[in-house]
This record gives sequence, C-alpha cells and structure tokens, in this order.
Amino acid sequence: MDVVYEDNHIIIVNKQSGEIVQGDKTGDRPLSDIVKDYIKEKYQKPGEVFLGVVHRLDRPVSGLVVFARTSKALTRLNKMFAEGQVHKTYWALVQGCPEKDEDLLTHWLTRNEQQNKSYAYQREVPRSKKAQLKYRVLSRGDNYSLVEVQLMTGRHHQIRCQLSAIGCPIKGDLKYGAKRSNADGSISLQSHRVEFVHPVSKQTICLEAPLPPDPLWKKF
Repeated sequence: MDVVYEDNHIIIVNKQSGEIVQGDKTGDRPLSDIVKDYIKEKYQKPGEVFLGVVHRLDRPVSGLVVFARTSKALTRLNKMFAEGQVHKTYWALVQGCPEKDEDLLTHWLTRNEQQNKSYAYQREVPRSKKAQLKYRVLSRGDNYSLVEVQLMTGRHHQIRCQLSAIGCPIKGDLKYGAKRSNADGSISLQSHRVEFVHPVSKQTICLEAPLPPDPLWKKF
C-alpha cells in the first residue's frame, strides 16, 4: 500500500488499478480494509479501527484516495466534498486528441444499472443528469494525448463517458470505446492531484500521485 500522506485525522493513499475502495458485491477485499489493518498494526490500535470513506474511484482507475481517521474529519470532509471545496485533478491518456486545446463539456448522462455504464446526450432526456467537466490538452502524440480534467459535477463514470462522447475514449477503456485493453486490465485514468484545506489543522494540503508504470505516461 502506497501511503502519500497521514496524520491523526486523515490518510491519503495512492490506489492501484484493480483495487476497490469500499466493499461491494464481488466480495473482494477493499482498500478501506487494507488501510484499517495498516493503521491497526502501525499504531498498535486495540479493537476496531475507525476509517471513513469520503469518496471513491472506479476499480480500473488509479490515484489518490482520501480517507478520514476520525469522525470529526469525516463529517467535515463530507461537507467539503459536497460543497466542492476539495479540488481533484485527473490525468487521462486518450485515443486521438480533442479538437480544442481546452473546453467545458456539458452532457446529460443516463445510467444503465445492468450494464454498469452511462450514456451521454447533447440535451436533457428522461432520467438524465447534467454533467460538466473542464479539460485541457497537456501533450499530443501520434495516437494518444495527455489530458487534464477538472470535474464540475460527480456523475457515474463521468470522465470516461464524456471523453468518449467527443471521440476520445480513455486508453484501455473497452467499455467506452477504446480499441484495445491495457495489459494489466487498467484504464489510463488517474486521480493525479488533490488540494484542500485540512479539515482540522486548516493547513493547505496539495499532493500529486506518482505516474502509473505504463511507459506511455512517462513519454508524455
């Protein structure tokens, strides 16, 4: 487990592709349990260890995940996430390149529960939710581009769905139109940076995740 920051109130971990943040119907051991065991062993905690999950990343996505170690931090972080006070920046390797160097994308997304997939529309349709993100192209290559994304809303598979909708699916993301899978089953989307004011100490926290091992990341 790759811990990038910890104190008495929060712990921030660099999640690996394939890990689930919280338990689900698969029954696989979640990252939250691994973090609990780490805290219990490191600090010799008796009994049950408290750990609050304040946000999640899709299983094939890597990058920074913030957990709360105290109930006070959990309550405040939940409020901060709800009010957009936690700024997360994503990096994605996409097929091709968006037409514009930077843009605000607006779609209306519907979610198919059985397929675990979202669909993007240019206008509002029944049972759709408005989705917005800002992107800018950091680097262009022959087949792929590196794109930075800021979410304005938090919808199911939003980045994956919206980038696919403009003809730039994320590398390895077969569900949303990628030509081929990544060898390790990941998709090339990373929660790259997180910045917020610490919920207790009020200090500014700004952290970046190391790049995934795929050499294409380092090329860009």
